[in-house]
Amino acid sequence: MRRSTKIQIALLNGILLVFSILTLIFMQPGQERIPLNVFVAGSLAEPFGDMPDGNDLERLFESTHPNIDVRISSGGSAEMIRRITDLGQPCDVLASADFSLIPSMMINVTEKTADFVIGFARNSLVLAFTAKSMYAGELNSSNWYDILRRPDVKFGFSNPNNDPCGYRTMMLLLLAERYYDDRAIFDDLVMANTNIGNVTVSDGVMTVAIPSELVVTDTSKLMMRSAEVELTSALESGSIDYLFIYRSVAIRHSSSGMRYLELPRQINFNDTSFWEDYETVRVIQFCDNPYPSKVRIVIGAPIIYGVTIPKNAEHEALAVEFVRLLITAQGQGVLRSAGLEPINPSYAGYWKTYVPRGLSELVR
Repeated sequence: MRRSTKIQIALLNGILLVFSILTLIFMQPGQERIPLNVFVAGSLAEPFGDMPDGNDLERLFESTHPNIDVRISSGGSAEMIRRITDLGQPCDVLASADFSLIPSMMINVTEKTADFVIGFARNSLVLAFTAKSMYAGELNSSNWYDILRRPDVKFGFSNPNNDPCGYRTMMLLLLAERYYDDRAIFDDLVMANTNIGNVTVSDGVMTVAIPSELVVTDTSKLMMRSAEVELTSALESGSIDYLFIYRSVAIRHSSSGMRYLELPRQINFNDTSFWEDYETVRVIQFCDNPYPSKVRIVIGAPIIYGVTIPKNAEHEALAVEFVRLLITAQGQGVLRSAGLEPINPSYAGYWKTYVPRGLSELVR
């Protein structure tokens, strides 16, 4: 009897243990789920959590982690980073449209908020339009800047102080002056319509200074918003004719009538063979800020998206699993379907030493 009782008790304990584990993994309806806070660039909003077909990272992760509530917040990359660095908002995963923002704003600073960055995807800048856009039938890669100059054409870009797409647009227009041998492109399209008033040239490097309070002075000609994805509805409704935007975003909006013009590789920030040329343009953000630590110099470089796990992450182990999904085959498939170019294997370079276990073996 005693031996039988001991066996029954052992079996019962085993069943209870299995039940406890399953309960943790498969939460019952009505039970509180663990929030995983993910901050992303606006151009990553759809692949991370809002793909029309439901095949996005949020749903994929939750399908294997039903007790987790992935919460995606999106906006301009610099703005999302400042939520962590300046406001102290808890964040488990941060994905930026500019790889370099994470080192410059989170790692190589006095108060570090991250230890590593992983480059996981590439993109390019395009000029988006619709069939309703003025002179759309005439547009080509040789005359687009002249069409934007026409008085009855209105275009848009995002705020270069908040969003990489915005400061890359500034850089693209500077590079366009050199590529098309037209030294008035930036003056006519940007300086004539905003309070940006200072472009310097030194040793072949062109630098534009962006004031802290950037203002559009001619709203009949130019529309600016904090992030480039906030301008897509304005383009689709006809409020603007053209929009500088990422190719991936234009592709995802093609079903609603958005088209796009591919721009030359020498200026679109997609081709790593032109890296040295891209570095000849720079943007100074918040150039008039009285606090030097708030002024930032951005150097032109190919568009590489970066991801990190902030030091204030509340669920680091889960964050590692989420980033693992992002940079492996299933996540890369999501990125590809969203018009992005996955980097395989993902790149950490100098920061590989600091990449957490579970991810370090997947990056170079």
